[in-house]
Amino acid sequence: MKRVALIVLLSIPAAVAADKDKGRFVPGPASSYAGHQTQEGITIAAVPYITEEQAKSAFGKVNPYEHGILPVLVIIENRSGSALRLNMKVQFVDPENHHLDAYPAADLIYYQGVKKPPHIGPPTVLLIPLPRSHKKGPLNTPEITNRALSVTLLPNSETVYGFFYFEAEYTPGSLLYLNGLSNASTGKPYFYFDLPLDGK
Repeated sequence: MKRVALIVLLSIPAAVAADKDKGRFVPGPASSYAGHQTQEGITIAAVPYITEEQAKSAFGKVNPYEHGILPVLVIIENRSGSALRLNMKVQFVDPENHHLDAYPAADLIYYQGVKKPPHIGPPTVLLIPLPRSHKKGPLNTPEITNRALSVTLLPNSETVYGFFYFEAEYTPGSLLYLNGLSNASTGKPYFYFDLPLDGK
């Protein structure tokens, strides 16, 4: 029990630092967004950021969606009575049930963009790996990485928020699949969340 308490205390400065990085960007409570879900005291909302107004509020002059990257804001409120360990697996799921993993936020500085967001389809097998570009692209801005959700421990009665990024086109009826939450004291896993992405 003492070990868990120490971990929670050590996590608080990291969470505070993350909030400072977020600057003036502060979303509403998870429960204020349509499509939020609550399980065992944990409330989560997911919101796709696809408009110019949304992009400006979070990323300033850069709109990731215009370059083929769909940002999805995730807000997690912990009222479970215990600290949560966030070892999350997050996927974008389109209406045809194609699953797409999040794009690593740190790699987006090298992302060169596309003319329009690509359509998700069956996975393509590449016989020869494509070389990674070392040229920094249009998403080389600190807001992209600073706003990513990277906290791994969430104390009870606290809220955390941040973005996951997908190389995907938003389609009404899409979902965000989120798994990997567990009780930090007991290790008990919580059931996964399927969060509707309706943009509100």
